[in-house]
Amino acid sequence: MVGVGIPICVQCGTASNPCRCKVVGPTLGFLAFAAAAIVEWPVGALVYCFKHMKGRRIMAHPATVVYPSVTNAIPI
Repeated sequence: MVGVGIPICVQCGTASNPCRCKVVGPTLGFLAFAAAAIVEWPVGALVYCFKHMKGRRIMAHPATVVYPSVTNAIPI
């Protein structure tokens, strides 16, 4: 039997906290990225059929806006 694990993301070398490592922010950022991608990538693919640049922006939104926003909002 195979269990489903929770992804743990670690980002070391940051100056945002004294430990210089972030665990909570990148992990929640990844989960928010995945949730946004589930919704936005199919919509972006549909829009891409008619408006190429708009579809590309929609599909890039989780990586360029959602992940960095959540990751940088949580300093630990």
